[in-house]
Amino acid sequence: MTLNLRVMAPNRIVWNSEIQEIILSTNSGQIGILPNHAPLLTASDIGVVKIRLKEQWSTMALMGGFAMIENNQMTILVNEAEKANEIDLQEARDTFGKAKSNLTQAEGKKQVIEANLAFKRAKARLEAINTNISGIIN
Repeated sequence: MTLNLRVMAPNRIVWNSEIQEIILSTNSGQIGILPNHAPLLTASDIGVVKIRLKEQWSTMALMGGFAMIENNQMTILVNEAEKANEIDLQEARDTFGKAKSNLTQAEGKKQVIEANLAFKRAKARLEAINTNISGIIN
């Protein structure tokens, strides 16, 4: 049995296919979704989504949004998403380093919030790549 997954960003459809399982980061933690899951509407957090298609796992960095599951159809509307195999490793490492540095140097509430969001985005991109390379699902 499968679940139809569609991940949509404002400018493109990032993923649209049948899958066996998905692990999604939400604002209250990670949830696993299998076929015949109860209907659900949840906010998705900035983080890594893990998708199982047959026996292969794929990862993707999601930059927040909403997920809806009903009748074996799952739609995730996101601000931005990148498949791990589309992310340049060196660029992701550089961005993570800059974001980490900016977070430690941020002053004032607004700068701290912006630096923290940039850090979470950079970390999600790097984790998506690292999980995809290692092939290990934590």
